[in-house]
Amino acid sequence: MDKTILTLEPQDNTRLQSLCGAFDDHLNLIEDSFNVIIRRNGFEFVIEPDDEDPVADFVLQNTAKLLQKLYNETAPIKGKVKLLDLEDVHLMIQESRMLLQNSPDKKHDKKSSIGNIAIKTKRGVIKPRGEHQQRYLHNILTHDISFGIGPAGTGKTFLAVAAAVESLERQEVRRILLTRPAVEAGEKLGFLPGDLGQKIEPYLRPLYDALFEMLGFEKAQKFMERNIIEIAPLAYMRGRTLNDAFIILDESQNTTIEQMKMFLTRIGFNSKAVITGDVTQIDLPRSQKSGLKHAQEVLSNVPDLSFNFFDSHDVVRHPVVAKVVRAYEEWEAEDERRKAEYKAQRHTEQQREKLVVEQEKLIAEQEKLMKEANLIQN
Repeated sequence: MDKTILTLEPQDNTRLQSLCGAFDDHLNLIEDSFNVIIRRNGFEFVIEPDDEDPVADFVLQNTAKLLQKLYNETAPIKGKVKLLDLEDVHLMIQESRMLLQNSPDKKHDKKSSIGNIAIKTKRGVIKPRGEHQQRYLHNILTHDISFGIGPAGTGKTFLAVAAAVESLERQEVRRILLTRPAVEAGEKLGFLPGDLGQKIEPYLRPLYDALFEMLGFEKAQKFMERNIIEIAPLAYMRGRTLNDAFIILDESQNTTIEQMKMFLTRIGFNSKAVITGDVTQIDLPRSQKSGLKHAQEVLSNVPDLSFNFFDSHDVVRHPVVAKVVRAYEEWEAEDERRKAEYKAQRHTEQQREKLVVEQEKLIAEQEKLMKEANLIQN
């Protein structure tokens, strides 16, 4: 099979327009995401592989299922057709990619399927999108300490907060602690107006936003007033032992080695910790090594800890953000390759220089011995 044909029913021009988007933007996004070509004639869609990058049959079939699912999403509710936007399409693409990971061609891959998993809160059900998010959430629920490492927009913090809220509502823990290092929380904060809480609030705002979305503003505020939920800079964790708590360390790439060790040793009985960060956005001085990078090296083989990695394909923000992240990843990989080549070349040059110096020393020694021999003969 070199193409898949899909005919949409029932035929509705308004729904078709919602599916395709303005200037077929939605179809173009799907084509770019799966390396396929979509040809449309009315309500008939022909899906073919891109000649430059042919794909397997199940990718074509999966694309057809995605188009059908998107069309189903446009079904009228109270007589009004739902208008899809790029975000809706992008999120559906993420779910479709997860189905590809669990396709028949990969059914023997133990890593490809861990079953359906979701977070249930009073505000609704939250489902991970994509294999990496699914595995990340699974590991959060099954490990005491989990790391989520990857670019912004991959849902690391949001899913961690969702898991924490679910644990609190199910009374598995008694409180939630959210913390992040404020790199600027040293002397520079002294120049900002307000008390300490007001000074550090901008650096903790992403955590507040996730909580408000999960619990609602009033309930989140009520929990914070009763210290059931605590949001504080990392420095406030020192000297504490945290029992019966769900602890989240966000932006952990900006911790020092000492801070990371301090945080990990705060975890008490019946507690769970999630550490999130992006090693490409370190704001520490160049002389300091990131605690997150160091933890990867030191703890990667420690049992009962999970490390979960995300990439540009997991970005669930505007589609262009994924392209931006991918471009940076490619540049960083090329930069690392150039650095490795330069290091190897420099090492070769140093070895050559060392050999030349040793040869010169040997020649000098030989000349010295010859002079001494001549003196003895004379």
